[in-house]
Amino acid sequence: MAEGYRRIKLKIAPGSDVEHVRAVRAQIGRSVSLWVDANGSYSLADVERLAALDVDLLEQPLRAGDLLDHATLRPRVAAVVCLDESIASIDDARLALHLGAAGAISVKPGRVGGIDAAVEIHDLCRSAGIALWCGGMLETGIGRAANLALCALEGFTLPGDVSATRRYFAPDLTESFELGPDGTIAVPTGDGLGITVDEATVSKATVRDARLVPG
Repeated sequence: MAEGYRRIKLKIAPGSDVEHVRAVRAQIGRSVSLWVDANGSYSLADVERLAALDVDLLEQPLRAGDLLDHATLRPRVAAVVCLDESIASIDDARLALHLGAAGAISVKPGRVGGIDAAVEIHDLCRSAGIALWCGGMLETGIGRAANLALCALEGFTLPGDVSATRRYFAPDLTESFELGPDGTIAVPTGDGLGITVDEATVSKATVRDARLVPG
């Protein structure tokens, strides 16, 4: 919070949830959004426990394939139900929206098939009024720049997983991304991804080198 982040997200699992959320909520109050990520570790038998969580968003509470159960769960909890692992393609997103299984969707370009597929999901969800955020997979600055460009699309209205560089890398493979005082990170505006690869850092980390020569 002191660094300017607008969202705090906790990992939860059965037996490690209600008390953890209560303790964090007591510390942060209502000034930032509090989310939890269950990674599919609950079932509909846990609906009362999930409903008791004082959070703004509940990410992937049930296993990835349970779109019907997510649709059943949604009206029984106050938090926004967000699908993450359930969405691996545009077809998954279409089915989730048809069933009413998601109030929000996490889009991870590396999982859904790349930037084009992520944009397609964005367009679908935006037209349906479903909130989006860009999930991260611990990308270096190269992937982080691509995710930032994706986050800049109008349908991405929720805080994403694109953190400041220093949270994960020292040094990164590109120039650092810094969190601004308003809790945002600037989207690079240069050619291509808008970043410069630090070839010296890449060289230090290289364990094998392959050169591709045109046939």
